Amino acid sequence: MYKKGNSFYWVFLIFFVPLIGCVIYLITQVYNKRDAEKITSEITHIINPTKKIKDLEKQLAFLESYQNRVNLADAYLANKDFNNAMPHYLKALQDGFENDFYVNSKLVETYFLAEDYNKAIFYADKIKDKLEYKKSKTRFICGLAHEKLGDFEVAEHNLREIDIRYSFYNERLILAEFLIGRNKKEDAKSILEDIKNESQHMTRTNQKLYRGTVAQVDKILAQLD
Repeated sequence: MYKKGNSFYWVFLIFFVPLIGCVIYLITQVYNKRDAEKITSEITHIINPTKKIKDLEKQLAFLESYQNRVNLADAYLANKDFNNAMPHYLKALQDGFENDFYVNSKLVETYFLAEDYNKAIFYADKIKDKLEYKKSKTRFICGLAHEKLGDFEVAEHNLREIDIRYSFYNERLILAEFLIGRNKKEDAKSILEDIKNESQHMTRTNQKLYRGTVAQVDKILAQLD
């Protein structure tokens, strides 16, 4: 606003009604009409997630397609409505999509969050030979499912695959905590020190995003020393 020298009344709107003021400014002054419609829709869906679900239900009723069904299942999952997400993911696997990586991976996540760990592992096994699975969050979730069932060796084997530099910071913290619980403190310390060192080279966005993770890493390292 300052750069463009827009009318001074925008200052009052943005400073005194920050969220609404910024949204109105972006929509009316920055984005074109098509972008504005998209942003307005996204804001509405964030504020009222059930509206997004209803809109996607209408889309699926109008056209029963793989993508429309998956979009609806994703919305249910984002809303933590696992019981409604599952049947749509399962139906999406029909008609030649039985080995689809995305849908099977979402079923792994959905069943894990619903605390059905055996089912989570079942769908992970269906895609474990795919290249995308080897170092993926899906495999990590599968490892967590094995941990919940007490299969600690298998859990560790899967969880360690996520230990990749400059990525998966939250998952690697969880891995380190798992290793501490398994009395493998030196391994855990090595992972935590890597995360701490990598945090020095994060972008500003990642610094904000992973501030809590890095703080927890520092806290655990202090306890291990």
